[in-house]
Amino acid sequence: MNVRRLLEQWNLQPSKGLGQNFLLDQTALEKIVAAAELTPSDVVLEVGAGLGALTERLARNAGHVVAVELDQRLIPVLQSVLTGFDNVTLIQGDILALDPAALISASSIQYPVSSIQYKVVANLPYYITSAILRHLLEASLKPQRMVLTVQREVAERIVAKPGQMSLLAVSVQFYGQPQLLFRIKPGSFYPSPGVESAVVRIDLHATPPVPVEDTAAFFRVARAGFAQRRKQLRNSLAAGLGRPPGEVAAKLREVGVDPRRRAQTLSLGEWAKVAHALGELSEAVSRVQVHKVLIDVAT
Repeated sequence: MNVRRLLEQWNLQPSKGLGQNFLLDQTALEKIVAAAELTPSDVVLEVGAGLGALTERLARNAGHVVAVELDQRLIPVLQSVLTGFDNVTLIQGDILALDPAALISASSIQYPVSSIQYKVVANLPYYITSAILRHLLEASLKPQRMVLTVQREVAERIVAKPGQMSLLAVSVQFYGQPQLLFRIKPGSFYPSPGVESAVVRIDLHATPPVPVEDTAAFFRVARAGFAQRRKQLRNSLAAGLGRPPGEVAAKLREVGVDPRRRAQTLSLGEWAKVAHALGELSEAVSRVQVHKVLIDVAT
């Protein structure tokens, strides 16, 4: 596929407002598909089908592809490019306003939705990466695996280890095991995004890797801890949960966590212990704020 020629043929220009950067690198496209380890029985949800370069490859390797594209201008292009593929369901819409379970059930798959394991493969617009991750990870029907092209800096945050953890890392690693597979140079896209990209694979856990009694409380506590990440935990958690620092410090010591540590140094297991210890203290927060798991690339 010649992206520039296709755009010229349809008299189109990439939309800066929608963060459109079309991947040109054929090798990178093949590596992305290979990373998903698709079989003829797999269902794939593609977020941001673009001009269909990745969609074509997915359709050749998977049993069914549900391709979502927000830009109405690209729908006729996709319909043309995907002519001959009867295993692709093309949806025009905003992925953030669509329920993945509904998307899967709306396809031509003849199986109960609850029994379907699907995979997500996508080149995500950088400006809404966090929102899309949250939407997919919190969905009632979660994917089995995600292979995502994102900004390199975001990919590095997703796979971070204790010492460099963020709320993004805690959130993603709570739901799945991420790997940074490879990087893609800006020149591999048209137009060039100006930053390096990377492909991450996230294999979702059947159950959380750490014991958590209350998922909502776990994320309330983690969110409070990272809200002022440069402060010691006793102070950031106290501020976020509205409790005295001394009370918070005592709870932290009970579970073997030094109150002087900072949020980015804690492992997922330590966050589970902290959430268990401070869960009751976080109830005051939950009464005035409806819980929504936050994945914020800025923290």
